[in-house]
Amino acid sequence: MRKQLLNYETLVKVTKAISHSKDPEEVVLMTVESIKTSLDAKGCTVFLINRNTNELEVAASYGLSKEYINKGPVSALRSIAESLQDGPVAIYDVSDDPRIQYPEAAKMEGIASILSVPILAGGNLIGALRVYTAEHFEFTLEDVNFVQAMANMTGMAIDMARHYKGFKDSIEILKTLRDPKTRKLKRRTPFEGVPVSVPKTKEKKSKTPPSAQ
Repeated sequence: MRKQLLNYETLVKVTKAISHSKDPEEVVLMTVESIKTSLDAKGCTVFLINRNTNELEVAASYGLSKEYINKGPVSALRSIAESLQDGPVAIYDVSDDPRIQYPEAAKMEGIASILSVPILAGGNLIGALRVYTAEHFEFTLEDVNFVQAMANMTGMAIDMARHYKGFKDSIEILKTLRDPKTRKLKRRTPFEGVPVSVPKTKEKKSKTPPSAQ
């Protein structure tokens, strides 16, 4: 019951974020952080498809190392491609599954299982949302439905932002997320509603001594 309530609260929070913000950065970052927390997963990543290269490019990620995120180009045709064509795909053992493009990198990262679901916007496939676990995990139907619902809302937020900003393609949203001139410094937590800016003075109030950071 506690898990069901947590998932429901997460859906409400992200829906609220979408209704209050035209900034896709807020929505996708809240999505990956909320999913990781709700499912007690190792990490979560939102990918967008670059139609020119047929690669999945990272829009937002939480819980994974920079080394793993930058392991190399992720092919939409080789990396769990079925989840982009047929719907959600759960992989129990990433070290022994041909659908994994970088099995060694996943092993070094400490990833055991992956759930991948498609992200749709306006009926069109625009990317994938993936959940990573540190232990072998059998995702339940409830887990899959929850992650797919979050992916659907992410797609809706990206599509809304695309129209608002006058972009022709969703991948253009990714460029704005990576542009230092447009990025905002925010501290986000999954269950505090819509993300807000945090004054720098508050960030200094840490219980950990500077020498230990």
